[in-house]
Amino acid sequence: MKYLIACLGNIGPEYANTRHNIGFRVGDYLCADLAGKFETTRLAQLATLKYKSRVLVVIKPTTYMNLSGKAVQYWLRQENIPQENLLVVVDDLALPLGVLRLKSKGGDAGHNGLENIMQTLGNNQYARLRFGIGDDFPRGKQVDYVLGEWNRQEIETIEPRIPVAVEIIKSFVSIGIERTMTLYNNK
Repeated sequence: MKYLIACLGNIGPEYANTRHNIGFRVGDYLCADLAGKFETTRLAQLATLKYKSRVLVVIKPTTYMNLSGKAVQYWLRQENIPQENLLVVVDDLALPLGVLRLKSKGGDAGHNGLENIMQTLGNNQYARLRFGIGDDFPRGKQVDYVLGEWNRQEIETIEPRIPVAVEIIKSFVSIGIERTMTLYNNK
């Protein structure tokens, strides 16, 4: 069975340590954990990984966050992966720092990457792993916050959560979304 794991972020070294790129960090950790390697290809950096007889096609779109849908749709079609086997890993302002929440579907919650994926696919029927980045910013400074770099205290909070996010991805592909949500959500 094949899965598309779309880890969202922005390309370029200037975004590498920003809150908006937590999806890329989770993707990098997953790839290293399963002894894979990313290659730059059409619309994404791509790694094909194996886990418990499943194939994980992991992408980090090179389209920038607000055009992520183009890469997601392309790789779903290219790899012939059903939409129910799509998992999008994304930062979330609405969740406290380091909180992980798996959802089977839902709105975009103002996230440009999720909004573009919804528009491109024509629906919101895909799983997403939301990684809380908190909302500790002054009114009107949301963009500066999400594109800002992590401070030392935040890094100490998120670093141990990244391997947990990878365990959630592995659980999603091996036992399904419902059981994984029961195991990990609100923990």
